[in-house]
Amino acid sequence: MKVLVYAGALTQEHKQKINDTAASVNAQVVYVDSVEEITEEHLDAEAVYGFGFNIMSAEKLRESKNLKWLSVTSAGVDFLMKPGLFANEDLIITNSAGAYGVSIAEHIIAVSLMMMRKLTYHYASSIEGEWAPPVMQRSLKDSRITVWGTGDIGNSFAKRAKAFEPACIIGVSRSGIRKDPVYDSVVTSAEIDGILPKTDLLVMSLPGTAETNGILSRERLNLLPQGAYIVNVGRGNAIDEEALADALEVGRIGGAALDVFQTEPLPKDSRLWKTKNLLITPHVAGNLTLPYTVDKNVEMFCENLVAYANGQPLKHVVDKAVGY
Repeated sequence: MKVLVYAGALTQEHKQKINDTAASVNAQVVYVDSVEEITEEHLDAEAVYGFGFNIMSAEKLRESKNLKWLSVTSAGVDFLMKPGLFANEDLIITNSAGAYGVSIAEHIIAVSLMMMRKLTYHYASSIEGEWAPPVMQRSLKDSRITVWGTGDIGNSFAKRAKAFEPACIIGVSRSGIRKDPVYDSVVTSAEIDGILPKTDLLVMSLPGTAETNGILSRERLNLLPQGAYIVNVGRGNAIDEEALADALEVGRIGGAALDVFQTEPLPKDSRLWKTKNLLITPHVAGNLTLPYTVDKNVEMFCENLVAYANGQPLKHVVDKAVGY
């Protein structure tokens, strides 16, 4: 079995781990550093694993009927859900859900504190050489936190947020099943309208699907209490950006931190750049920039490689019907 690996963020130690795992199951590993390096000799690869690998531009590889397993390093896979994208319709796609919980949870904590403790206000003054007067702040302590999306990312954040002694942490998921005791309760997405009015901090970590498109609409934004905060680290399609900008400009929403957007990179002429009380980061909350994240990613791939070679079920298989 041939495995094609896009090297990307891999260190020599990571490559050695992959090589040792491949040798244990008699697999051949071939590394490339760019899409341009993929030639005819690579098209017989049975599996592909890629760090930063742009499968969308690797047209020849997508046309290979020999490709049976695609292991992507991201958690989100909405860009791979287009019908007819691959010649082999039975292609197994696995994602790296579970590798980004630490990184993104830390990001959520960071931006929440930046907004609520007015650090953005004080930092903006400091770079202008001004000693800004104190302003009223908010605390995570006693805040009512709603986590919309109770997968690895949401759960990792909730566990860390618990240490700040919030009033409650409510989870919102498709099933409404409470799978982690960190939540005070878990409700279904259909019940969100009753939860939003009781939310001081709304954290969204939803996948990009037809079901989540525009799910935080203008009407739902208006259900949030005056001065509520929003953090979105899932997919940009989940929020009505124009409605959010309007709510921020008039002070209905106390602040928002967006790491994902409907169009990425965010266009230079987007009104969001100048929207009041909006903290923008360029889709870096879960990037492969933490050593832990890369280590975990490689570990998950190697575990699946052994399972694949032995004909065993793989972990983190994407359900193409639901999009994640």
